[in-house]
Amino acid sequence: MDHATVLARYDRELRERARPDSPAARVERAGDVIRHVGSTAQDWNGVLWSALDADGADAAIAEQVAHFSALGHPFEWKLYGHDRPADLGRRLTAAGFTAEPEETLMVAEVTGLTLDAALPEGVRLHTVTDEAGVDLMVAVHDKAFGPDGGALRHRLLAQLTTAPDTLVAVVALAGGEPVSAARMEMPPDTGFAGLWGGGTAEQWRGRGIYRALVAHRARIAADRGYRYLHVDAGSESRPILERLGFVPLTTTTPYVYEP
Repeated sequence: MDHATVLARYDRELRERARPDSPAARVERAGDVIRHVGSTAQDWNGVLWSALDADGADAAIAEQVAHFSALGHPFEWKLYGHDRPADLGRRLTAAGFTAEPEETLMVAEVTGLTLDAALPEGVRLHTVTDEAGVDLMVAVHDKAFGPDGGALRHRLLAQLTTAPDTLVAVVALAGGEPVSAARMEMPPDTGFAGLWGGGTAEQWRGRGIYRALVAHRARIAADRGYRYLHVDAGSESRPILERLGFVPLTTTTPYVYEP
């Protein structure tokens, strides 16, 4: 894999040519910034891509703050390690944004992945197709990351209703208990499918469930003709993904602004 070529394609297909994630949302170009604007504060609102220089960066940041503040929406500026200017993160902090933990953008060619990971005995996968399944996913999210799944529930229900072909969501059940969950976003007309979630209740970690969920989604992506999988990986998941065949391309840091 040519890392620079794949990263340029990622920027072009998923950031510069981003699509709204629901019929109620829109993607707008404001000068050298591309932003995703939801209809409510529970939708994902944020900056997806920018092409700024040192002279115009502060004004562009101020414009986005004013825009989302007028809507009353908190929003995220998703900053990638190769974005310019090089001090954009410092400028965002100075403008009132709060940086969340840095993650690593990792990508793999689907055909090069190890897909033989199996679930532990007694654990099965449940495909999420309705509100009851979404509630199971939110229950896992609350166990794995803390109780803050309201926005996730809102977005999943909207996507299952309006664009179900772009989403694969699964919950791992031990008996009837939800112990892990993950989803895959499949934007049309791109070569990339995105892996998201991947949360496992603490007492079930280290048993191979995360690997099995990656393999399950990768097989589906291959069947649907996607060439690449991408993940924003934290420190715990990065070593697992590297063993499966993912490679790091750059970093990504969410900078969050609360109006």
